[in-house]
Amino acid sequence: MPFLARYSLLPACTLLFSVNFMAKTDENLKAAFAGESQANRLYTAFAKKADEEGLTQIAKLFRAAAEAETVHALNHLRVTGQVKSTLDNLGTAISGETYEFKKMYPDFIAEAKKEGNKAAALSFDYANQVEQIHANLYQKALDALKNKKELAKVDYWVCPVCGNTFEGSVPDSCPICATAKDKFMKIN
Repeated sequence: MPFLARYSLLPACTLLFSVNFMAKTDENLKAAFAGESQANRLYTAFAKKADEEGLTQIAKLFRAAAEAETVHALNHLRVTGQVKSTLDNLGTAISGETYEFKKMYPDFIAEAKKEGNKAAALSFDYANQVEQIHANLYQKALDALKNKKELAKVDYWVCPVCGNTFEGSVPDSCPICATAKDKFMKIN
């Protein structure tokens, strides 16, 4: 007996509801992942501000909540099945970063300039320049993985102003925003 024939006694809307429910749940998981991820970053910024104001216990609370939001985000992401093999994940990362520096940020920069929002245009420009660097670093990792080679063991450094990401040694100042190298964050 065909699949649908077994359920032909159910109203048609019941079958449609089941299909839509699964699609809606997937949309909800993705929205929840985005929301929890944003909450993590927001609470991290709030913690940094509380630290600057000498409110260490409140900063600690914000960092704790930020970590909890990360747990929630990763749980939602796991359920969506978007994390695959490292080979697949590198391909996804390259595609995302490439879209950002070729399409998304150029459009955002143009709109910010059109509206006269210089701060937004600068923020978008910093991100745009760095996303191309990320795509190149991911491509290098993907090529190494495909050729069954290890990436060289190097340190990664991030500029705290523009996010520029350096592999190995760092210049005296960031070529994107001119931040001094002693401000760069070493990533472990």
